[in-house]
Amino acid sequence: MTNVRESPRRRVRDVNILAAEANFERRANGCLYVRSPRTLGHYPVHLTERLDYWAEHAPNRTFLAQRDANGEWRRLSYQETLRNTRAVAQSLLKRNLSADRPIAILSANSLEHALLSLAAMYIGVPYAPIAPSYSLASRDFQALKTICGILQPGLVFVDQAATFQPALAAIASNSLEVVEHAELLCEPPTAQVDEAHSRVTADTIAKFLYTSGSTGQPKGVINTQRMLCSNQQMLRTVLAFLADEPPVLCDWLPWNHTFGGNHNFGIALYNGGTLYIDEGKPAPGAFAATLRNLRDVATTAYFNVPKGYEMLIPALKQDPSFCRHFFSKLNIVFYAAAGLKQSLWDELQDLAVSACGEEILMVTGLGATETAPFALSTAREGAAAGRLGLPVPGVELKVANVEQKLEARLRGPSITPGYWKQPALTQAAFDEEGFYRMGDAVLFADPHDPLKGFLFDGRLAEDFKMASGTWVSVGPLRTRFLTHFLPYAYDIVITAPDRDFVGGLVFPDGAACRALASDQIRAIFQKLLNSFAETSTGSSTRIDRILLLEEPPRLDLLELTDKGSINQKQVLKNRAALVEELYEPEPSPRTISLQTGALK
Repeated sequence: MTNVRESPRRRVRDVNILAAEANFERRANGCLYVRSPRTLGHYPVHLTERLDYWAEHAPNRTFLAQRDANGEWRRLSYQETLRNTRAVAQSLLKRNLSADRPIAILSANSLEHALLSLAAMYIGVPYAPIAPSYSLASRDFQALKTICGILQPGLVFVDQAATFQPALAAIASNSLEVVEHAELLCEPPTAQVDEAHSRVTADTIAKFLYTSGSTGQPKGVINTQRMLCSNQQMLRTVLAFLADEPPVLCDWLPWNHTFGGNHNFGIALYNGGTLYIDEGKPAPGAFAATLRNLRDVATTAYFNVPKGYEMLIPALKQDPSFCRHFFSKLNIVFYAAAGLKQSLWDELQDLAVSACGEEILMVTGLGATETAPFALSTAREGAAAGRLGLPVPGVELKVANVEQKLEARLRGPSITPGYWKQPALTQAAFDEEGFYRMGDAVLFADPHDPLKGFLFDGRLAEDFKMASGTWVSVGPLRTRFLTHFLPYAYDIVITAPDRDFVGGLVFPDGAACRALASDQIRAIFQKLLNSFAETSTGSSTRIDRILLLEEPPRLDLLELTDKGSINQKQVLKNRAALVEELYEPEPSPRTISLQTGALK
């Protein structure tokens, strides 16, 4: 079987990835069921079995690396990681921790964070990595207090207690112990560690992951050992090159999210790879650290959110030597958490061709915190903008009619059993056949060729009806708007149910608008709003009024997630007065309204 896809223009790098394959069955209930014909291979009972394995078979290979205060890479081999993990596990056993008294980790990605999480999993103590922004960027710590109120942690870990002192004061209680990592490395492991390790089963809770809340408030998603291990075997089956050589990753994605903490950390551990912890992120003032790290590390697979690629591409363009280095060992480019604009896609592939003479396969799919997350994936034939691919081996997809759309629902060993201490939410999350309701709408990319997989058709929770009763499909409308308004719009929140027309709260792109006078910015958005209407087919596919927001989305108000995506519901809630301003009978001076001549 060949792994090279020839395009009319240029070759794609030879990479060992599974081809597209699926069985389709339409049942009497009107639903479509889709599954891979390939049986999922064996996977371990718990994830730390892989740490034991690699500590024996590749003891001196670097597993984790992070820069120290002097900028040098501090490394932990697999053997060192296991030794430290067991020492921390011994300390944890003395603290009477359990699912009812779990560990809360407030700090960002670090070697210490990794060792504590591995130690907890090693002896079957659940932990919850909590977004650092809930402690460091919040003003009232409401999200942190809500989460800890449900969790009732017995131990809280922070890397610098002084930095977290205001947050710690907000959640303080007599039963809560706060530690820094050095306190957990004080005793050698005993037979107790091995005994606890032997009691960990596939059903043991590994962690609680609090969702980013892109459509609502964070929920504690239960992650079992079966979920983590089966999902890594799914990844290794589809991205078969992971088994060919130990992967090398350089990754910033936060471990309190499933993309960074399950998907990417797990890829390194499961396959005996090396993970360089990137202290940067795709944000102003922070991305220079990422570029520094990528100049040091040639990754074999690169994972990021679209905003990360948006900031990476200019750096690759400006430095041909860096560009060649970046693509030199790269098997795939993987993106998730949001759709990648076609313009960025094309630029990245042009850079790959200029650097190494061939395109690099781009991979994406559909997943969620509740699915561990890998569930649908594009295949060896390659992705395209908006594509989600097909269900991976071990996952069954049910496509069900909901209102005017098709909802993706999933079942398999990698699906969560529910939300921690929230039985009503758990019950609502699953249908009568035990399929998890994704809340994501899908369409066939080509109804005549189902093996081309599915397209993303928006979030059902975001869609709404206008006063006329016409449905507004928010996801596709938002994507069209952002593509049309390049490069001037950073994001848009679509408004609003039961109104006579569709509006939008627009976050302007600071870099694109900074050099323009305010009247120039307004004139550009007016012109684009008019021309956007010309591409629309009716009232539900155009936007009649917009407001340009002066204040960017705020982390402390939960308007922005750690991954950089917008929490649509939270923005609408926090800025309700601006939504009302959009719909005043007479537009306010700040409102940009569609000019009558632009209407079809």
